[in-house]
Amino acid sequence: MTDDRIMTIREMCDAFDVTPRTLRFYEAKELLFPIREGQKRLFTKRDRARLKLILRGKRFGFSLEEIRQLLDLYHMGDQQRTQLVRTYEIAKQRLADMVAQRDELTQAIDELEEQMRWGEKMISSMDQTKKAAE
Repeated sequence: MTDDRIMTIREMCDAFDVTPRTLRFYEAKELLFPIREGQKRLFTKRDRARLKLILRGKRFGFSLEEIRQLLDLYHMGDQQRTQLVRTYEIAKQRLADMVAQRDELTQAIDELEEQMRWGEKMISSMDQTKKAAE
């Protein structure tokens, strides 16, 4: 496949493991701009690049509005400096949020494991008491 090839909605779905509904949703949110030929949607190299960035941003927890704003900064005429700086700022905050979430989850896991060990000892103790009484 050549890089400049136009892709149908089905080809995009297969290539990026998304549904047609997802692509239509991103189009409605003005994140993708496929060529319209009647009812057909045709996606360009630019659409593919944007979709890659959208999916990556979603995986990192960026909101669709943040992603749209970042994509809109592409054509600022400063060799994407503005886009890169803003992306870095959002990514830095998102990383801090993710680390905090991980720390909270680690603490919750540790507490649950401790409670389970206590529960296991209690059950074992009850079983021993029951056997001794028999």
